[in-house]
Amino acid sequence: MKNDLFLKALKGETVERPPVWMMRQAGRYLPEFMAIRKKYDFFTRCQTPELAAEITVQPIRRYGMDAAILFSDILVIPQAMNIPFEMEEGLGPYLPNPIRSQKDVDQTVVPDIQETLGYVMDAIKLTKEMLNNEIPLIGFAGSPWTILCYCVQGQGSKTFDKAKEFCFTQPIAAHTLLQKITDTTIAYLKEKVKAGVDVVQIFDSWGGMLSPVDYQEFSWKYIQQIIEALKESAPVISFAKGCWYALEEMSKSNVSALGVDWTISPQIARKFTNNSVTLQGNLDPTRLLSPPKEIKRLVTQMINDFGKDKYIVNLGHGILPNIPLDHVQAFIDAVKEYK
Repeated sequence: MKNDLFLKALKGETVERPPVWMMRQAGRYLPEFMAIRKKYDFFTRCQTPELAAEITVQPIRRYGMDAAILFSDILVIPQAMNIPFEMEEGLGPYLPNPIRSQKDVDQTVVPDIQETLGYVMDAIKLTKEMLNNEIPLIGFAGSPWTILCYCVQGQGSKTFDKAKEFCFTQPIAAHTLLQKITDTTIAYLKEKVKAGVDVVQIFDSWGGMLSPVDYQEFSWKYIQQIIEALKESAPVISFAKGCWYALEEMSKSNVSALGVDWTISPQIARKFTNNSVTLQGNLDPTRLLSPPKEIKRLVTQMINDFGKDKYIVNLGHGILPNIPLDHVQAFIDAVKEYK
């Protein structure tokens, strides 16, 4: 690997500067991505290896991040499990018949990964060729809880009230579904590693919807199964948005890094994790609308606060579609120029 800064940071090694990449860097803020988007619908982009690989490397060509993340979606897993998600313009993910009962859960399957998601593995192989060993490639999956949220709610939500109701009123059905998603995710991520990804990240986007006690029961114990199953084959990053309260518990696992959002200070995140694990984050994505000079100042401050070692510079969630290109450049440059 010509640039292995990201891998070094994940191992906790001393580095000259921290590595940098951005969640959702392959996507909607880039004009070259929008050009592809005009021609092909969402799942066509995910399911066509040539398109997914091209979208993955677009931000690398433009900005030279220290890691690439494969263009895909967390909902390819439920699709493979016989849960037929669609992408509705202006609405986002949509499931015509959400899962609401044990009978619905029984109709889901733990699929053959190569048969159902082979196109993802093909995209990984193509992307690795295009990256030419310059930087590592990240593969990802949603956390079982986050996937359950979409499967039960049927679409995005501010509260995921139906998903929570399902867990609290039909816990046996909920845990059965969570275990099926977990088993599928483990098999999927193992295949991704075999196909060539260097690192995997688990996105627990809706973990913060749960109380600390419910988080342990309905989310973290399933993420832990994934970490344990993958730890020998690749570094695992877990990003749980809104779950600062669980950082101490999560840091005791075999995870290689923990993503943090912008609702916690670097100092407190370090304190909660006892400085025992690499941290990734945590600039508020909306801060990229600040003037470039201010972005550079904020990023430098952020690195100083986290410390340059055991740290990966990132946003506290995915980049927004309305961020000016030169502001992204300022974010990346601030890290590369860090002394």
